[in-house]
Formats: sequence, structure tokens, C-alpha cells
Amino acid sequence: MQIELQKLFEIVKEGGALFTNREEAAHIKVKGLSDYVTQVDFHVQELIRTRLQQEWPGVQFMGEEKDNSDVDFTKAVWILDPVDGTTNLIHDFRQSAVSLALYDGGKPVCGVVYQPWTQELFHAVSSAGGAAGKGEAGAFLNGKPIHVSGAKTMGECLISIGTAPYEHEYADRSFELFKRIFLDCQDIRRLGSAAIDLAYVACGRTDAFFEMNLKPWDFAAGRILVEEAGGTVTDFAGNSPDFRNKGSILGSNGTIGRLLVENYFRTTLI
Repeated sequence: MQIELQKLFEIVKEGGALFTNREEAAHIKVKGLSDYVTQVDFHVQELIRTRLQQEWPGVQFMGEEKDNSDVDFTKAVWILDPVDGTTNLIHDFRQSAVSLALYDGGKPVCGVVYQPWTQELFHAVSSAGGAAGKGEAGAFLNGKPIHVSGAKTMGECLISIGTAPYEHEYADRSFELFKRIFLDCQDIRRLGSAAIDLAYVACGRTDAFFEMNLKPWDFAAGRILVEEAGGTVTDFAGNSPDFRNKGSILGSNGTIGRLLVENYFRTTLI
């Protein structure tokens, strides 16, 4: 299986161009507690699904705005979040991204995260995924190699958090954890897009990101970015995450992830 990356980038950018349609962003449907979808989400997903099907007709498609019960994860599958950061999009808070990943037989192949307002395109080609496609393995930002940070202590870290806004029952435990980490690191950030958060870990802008109960489309591409940039992505116990199901995600430069698991997650969340 060969993936022509430039064609993939064109498709993702074409989808991202729809983010600027404020009229469609104002057409909002409530899916659940603090969980929204707009016409932009639907149109981006349909555009990218159609283009992917035209270029690679044998590959399955998994998207946030569809029923994915028919997906066979033993075979190749695209995993798309058409707008990661929909609440941001609704408020014109310009931290949203298209997140697209390809997994084949359970192994990562490639991932793309595109932020239309900054025109930053992060991509990664897996060195361990077998059919890596037509592209050099590694992680890149607008074609230039990126790497996770070299931070070794909490005191030198900028850490990004996710608040699991759909599940308020976790708020007390989560905010207790945020406070403990905030008091020990340089500062914390809350961007509202897990895909961008993981991309920022991959390029060293932040040293770690974590959030409870993310869906596969939230982290599938970001995971490949972080791992190919020299970092690690685990669950809160330090184990490899299951890209097929919802789970808690910790992306880091590796060293900081181990510190968070040992000194914060195990004492606060368990």
C-alpha cells in the first residue's frame, strides 16, 4: 500500500479551508453535554471522505460524525476528526484542526494535523508501520523535521491539559490533578484541541499533554506525530493506548510522561 503524501496534504488542506465559513459554524447541533457539531464538521468530513475514497478506494473510513460499527481494524482504515476543537470553532477561537491518520492491521502508517489559521501542517510517517507510503519516516512541520523537547524536570516544563468537558463527573479529580501539576511546573495551558496539543508536544512547544477519555479520532494522528518525534504516548498507567477505543491519553517527551505517571496520576487518579 502506497500513500502519496502530497496528495494527502492537498485533501486535508482543502477540508481545512472550510473552517473559515462563519455562517456554517453558526449552525450548531448539540450532541451531548458540552458536545457540539456544526455544518462545518459535516462538510469537512464528507469532502475528505469522498476524496480519500477516490484516491484510495480500498481503504475503510472512520469519522467522528458517522456510525463506525462496521470498521474492521485488522485492515487499513482512515481515522478522521474533521474539526478537532469544534467548541473553539463555534467561538472563532482559532485553535482547531483537521486530524487524519491511517492505520493498517492495527499499526500506524501516517498522520496529518492541519491548523488552517496558522497554515501549519504537521505530518508523520511511521518507521514501524510497514507500508509507510511515499515519504521519509519521522515527524515534520511544513516539511521540516521536528523533535520533542529535552526537558527532564517538572520545573522546566510547560504542560497542556484537557478538561474532559463532556464528563463533568471527573471535574473534582481532574482539577485536583491540574493544581498539583501547576504548582510543580512552569505553567499549564488549555487549548481545546487534543490534536493540536499533541502536535505541540511533537515539535517541543510543550513538554506533555494529557486528557481523560479521548476518542480514537482525537489522538490517532497526534500519537504518530509524538512517537515519530521521539516521544511517547501512553494511557495514564503508562501502557500503550488502544487506538480503536476511547481512553485516557498522555503524550510527552518520554521523561516527563514517566514523571507524571509515577508521581501524579497514580496518587491522584487511582
